[in-house]
Amino acid sequence: MTVFKEQVAVVTGASSGIGKAIALGLAAQGAKLCLLGRNLDALLAIAKSVDSPQVVSYQVDLTLDEDIQKLKSHLVEDFGQIDLLIHSAGIISLGEMKTAPVEDLDLQYRTNVRAPYALTQALLPMLIPRQGQIVFINSSAGLTAKAGAGQYAATKYALKAIADSLRAEVNALGLRVLSVYPGRTASPMQAAIYKMEGKAYNPERLLQPEDVAACVINALSLPRTAEVTDIQVRPLVK
Repeated sequence: MTVFKEQVAVVTGASSGIGKAIALGLAAQGAKLCLLGRNLDALLAIAKSVDSPQVVSYQVDLTLDEDIQKLKSHLVEDFGQIDLLIHSAGIISLGEMKTAPVEDLDLQYRTNVRAPYALTQALLPMLIPRQGQIVFINSSAGLTAKAGAGQYAATKYALKAIADSLRAEVNALGLRVLSVYPGRTASPMQAAIYKMEGKAYNPERLLQPEDVAACVINALSLPRTAEVTDIQVRPLVK
């Protein structure tokens, strides 16, 4: 299939989990890929495994403004345009307010809120002429905050606000903005969460990254007469 033929997709958090699954799904439909992450070896391994017209891997720390500006320059030079921006990078730290270090909140804010905001702002000049699409992989925690996850939930609530405000700003320019709120999804991050919670990790009972990727790609593929603004998806309870 070539739904995204000649389109350029920037995917953060592309080295594993949902980000990787979305990148592979887009490549299968003809997209050119810009894979972003901190683990360059993992990105390069993915790049070798995909059948895409063009794949470039960028090792980047999105919490650093200088890295974002360097990335923008590379994207202009390597591709010259962006059609799809997928925000899938994120971190989580659990803990009750009475004990959770404020430093953990600061790091989650920089990674989960400030980084996607700054990256979107930097790349909008390349997205607007293409009437591009922007996807924020949020979390079920961005809709319902639970005990022990207040810091993480706060960042995801903030990410929802950014997406909603951005949508209101850019719809008139022809851009679409999608927020996705997955429940627990089998991934390295989820394995770490189960370890923090002291629970057994059974990935087969969770959402699969490919499930979330299928929802995203279907929404991005819709005719421009429609816009999916929010998707909630959760594991099927058996």
